[in-house]
Amino acid sequence: MKLTYLAFDKSGHQVTDTIEAGTQAEAGEMLRRRGLYVTKVQAGGERPVAGAVPSGQAGRGPPSRRLKSLALLTSQLHVLVSCGTPLVEALEALSRQTRNVHLQEVVTDIQHRVEGGASLSAALEAHPDYFGPLYWSLVGAGEASGDLAGMLQRLASTLRKQAHVRNALIGAMIYPALLVAVSVAVLALMFTVVIPRFGELFDTLEVPLPPSTALLVAASEVLLAYWYAVLPAVMVPAAALAAYQATASGRRARETVVLALPQVGPIVRRFTTARIVRLLGVLLDANVPITDALRLTRRSIRSQRYERLLTETEDAVTRGETVSSVWSRSGLVSPSVQEIVRNGERSGQVSTMLLSAADFLDDENELTLRSLTSIVEPIILIGMGAVVGVVAVSLFMPLFDLTAMTQGGAP
Repeated sequence: MKLTYLAFDKSGHQVTDTIEAGTQAEAGEMLRRRGLYVTKVQAGGERPVAGAVPSGQAGRGPPSRRLKSLALLTSQLHVLVSCGTPLVEALEALSRQTRNVHLQEVVTDIQHRVEGGASLSAALEAHPDYFGPLYWSLVGAGEASGDLAGMLQRLASTLRKQAHVRNALIGAMIYPALLVAVSVAVLALMFTVVIPRFGELFDTLEVPLPPSTALLVAASEVLLAYWYAVLPAVMVPAAALAAYQATASGRRARETVVLALPQVGPIVRRFTTARIVRLLGVLLDANVPITDALRLTRRSIRSQRYERLLTETEDAVTRGETVSSVWSRSGLVSPSVQEIVRNGERSGQVSTMLLSAADFLDDENELTLRSLTSIVEPIILIGMGAVVGVVAVSLFMPLFDLTAMTQGGAP
C-alpha cells in the first residue's frame, strides 16, 4: 500500500514523500529506522499539507496551558499500566474521565490507533500539539525495552517538574504585574478626571501655576483633546514591536537583550540550563543515544542561542569530543554545571549527574524568584507612591500659594 508521510530529518528539515508499507504503523517504524521523526502518515497519493501539522515548533513541547493536563494524564496512564491494565483499556478509561474536551478527543484517537495495531509512540506522533518528539521518543524507548510503565513514570515526573517551575514563574509575576496595572489605571484616572477638574478650578481662581502644575494640566488637556491620536501613537509602535519579536531576528534580538541584562540575564540562563540538563538526563537515563538526546533536547528548547549551543554540542560529540568541552567554551552554561557534566563523563554517570544538577538548579531558581519578588514589589509600590505624590503636590501647590496670599493680604 502506498502511503504519504510528513516527517523531520536529523537536521530538523521537513520531509514529505511516499512510502510502500502494509500499514501506517509499519510505515512509521520503517521511517524511524531511517532516522526520521514522523508527524503524519496517511493513505492516498496526496502529500500531507505541511501547514496542517503544527510544525517543528509543535515538537518543542506542549503549550503551557496544556502542561498540567498532560502531566496528570501521564501520571494516570502510568498507574493504570503499572497495575497490569491493558493499554487499550487504560486509554479508554482515560478518555472517559478526561474533562478537557479536546484532550479527550486526542486520547480517543490514540486509543483507536493502538487498537488498529499502531504502537503507542506512533499514535502519539499523530498529535504533536500535545506530544512532542521528546515525549514519544521516550515512550518508544519504553516500548522497546519492555518498561513502558517506568518510562511513563519518568515522563510524569519530568512534566510535573516543568509545571512546578512554570507555576513558580507565573506566581512570581502576578503581583508585580497587578501593581503595574493598578498604577497605570490610577494615572489614567488622574489625567482624565482629577487633573481636568483642578484645571477648571485654577482657571476660575486665575492663580499663577508652577511649572510642574502647568505641565500636568497641559498634558491632561492634550490627552483629552487628542486621544484619537495619542492612542495610535502608543499602540502602533507596541504592535510593531510585538510583530517584530514574532520573527526570528526579533526573537534573537530580544534574547540578546534579555541575556545581557545585569540581574535578569543570569536568571534566564539558569532556568534554560536547568531545563536542558533535566531533559538530557531523562533521555540518557532511558538509554537514548547521546546524539539523539541532544537533538531531541534542542527541539524542546525555545532559545535560539541555546539551540545553536546544542547543535554545536551534537556536532562535536559526533567528532568524538565531550559535552563538557563544548559547554566550557560557551558563556551560556555556568562553571558549576560544566564541572558536574565533566565529573559525570569521567565516572560514566552522566544521566545521574545531570538530573542532580537539574534538581539543584530548580531549587536555586525558585529561591531566586522569591528573593527577586520580595525586592521588586516594594520598589513598584515606592515608585507608584512617588508618582502619585508628585502629582498630588503639583496639584495642591497653587492652592497652598493662594491660601498664603489670602492670609498675607488680610487686615
